[in-house]
Amino acid sequence: MDKKEIFTHENEVTHGRGYVYSLQYHIVWCTKYRKKIFTCGLEDVVSSYLEETAQKLELEILAKEVMPDHIHLLVSCKPQLRPSDAVKVLKGNCARWLFLNYPHIKQQLWGGHLWNPSYFVVTVSERSREQVTQYIENQKK
Repeated sequence: MDKKEIFTHENEVTHGRGYVYSLQYHIVWCTKYRKKIFTCGLEDVVSSYLEETAQKLELEILAKEVMPDHIHLLVSCKPQLRPSDAVKVLKGNCARWLFLNYPHIKQQLWGGHLWNPSYFVVTVSERSREQVTQYIENQKK
């Protein structure tokens, strides 16, 4: 049977060894007490660092916005990477790196914690992916 007969629209699926997947998540996390930390060019530095960290995790960032007090990511990942583990690494590594390279940030935060301990994650379907991407890209408008 021809694949075109099975799928009525183009799917973006990834083939692994013995499995096929398409997993996208919209992830949001905030700074502690919604403190506006990422300003004056720091948002670009954080954005670049998140890209590097995601690449090491084999996590593809499809859309990203670093706001003064929170971060939005639309990511695609392998089934072996749990979203909770990805968020833990992204938040933890980013905070540690920022405190080492920008020690003045830690002084702005009560208790020295960069991130609120919670986060938001939701799966994104093929039909809603474009809407989520536009939502993330329009955050600063």
